[in-house]
Amino acid sequence: MEFENVILSKEGKIGIVKINRPDKLNALNLRTLDELRKIFKMIEEDSSILSVILTGAGDKAFAAGADITEINKLSKREAEAFSKNGQEIFNYIENFDKPVIAAINGYALGGGCELAMACHIRIASENARFGQPEINLGIIPGYGGTVRLREIAGKSKALEMILTGDMIDAQEAYRIGLVNKVTPHAELLDAAKKTGEKIASKSGVIIKYALESLRIKSTERREEMENESRLFALCTETEDFKEGTSAFLEKRPAQFKNK
Repeated sequence: MEFENVILSKEGKIGIVKINRPDKLNALNLRTLDELRKIFKMIEEDSSILSVILTGAGDKAFAAGADITEINKLSKREAEAFSKNGQEIFNYIENFDKPVIAAINGYALGGGCELAMACHIRIASENARFGQPEINLGIIPGYGGTVRLREIAGKSKALEMILTGDMIDAQEAYRIGLVNKVTPHAELLDAAKKTGEKIASKSGVIIKYALESLRIKSTERREEMENESRLFALCTETEDFKEGTSAFLEKRPAQFKNK
């Protein structure tokens, strides 16, 4: 399948997804969002891929937000549909059964910051910049930014970033928990691959259970604990549970089969 704005490549058990609009700072127009949806569906169906890296082409931007030419004349009804479309795609990535690592190589602004927050792990180049500047356009974040930024960085920091529209640098993003790690720019992709390879060396089926347990939310902590117990028990029915525990007792590396 041919794509115009997104590239998918594979290295071993890692799928590498690259937004390829460097001349537009990898802005997330509707075509790009649709291609992201289709590519992640392909990855979902490819059992040989156990972890995913998402990054942007070039040295300037991970993704610089929505394409303003597509939103400046939206009606109220069109705007709601536009927002829900982006939310649906980002929710799909957030709830993906394979870990998604954002390798943030430059600007992650507006929808780009929202996309990064939908990923499970975020590694940033030291020259990355983050922001939700929608307030400067007379709108608010529409792809889940008000929700995820509050959950990740706390209400106070979310209010500051969303109401001022100011950018923050990679070190501040690390300080507030928006990214997991900051690396020199030249080492970014290698750092993301190292993390992806480490995850891909584990059991894919057990990773799926771990992701499910981590993402399920309830107002009752007891229900979350019960769900964890249910998934813990399901692990013991897998071949990889038997292999992992046996390998530990026999003092040898585990050879997981993702079963």
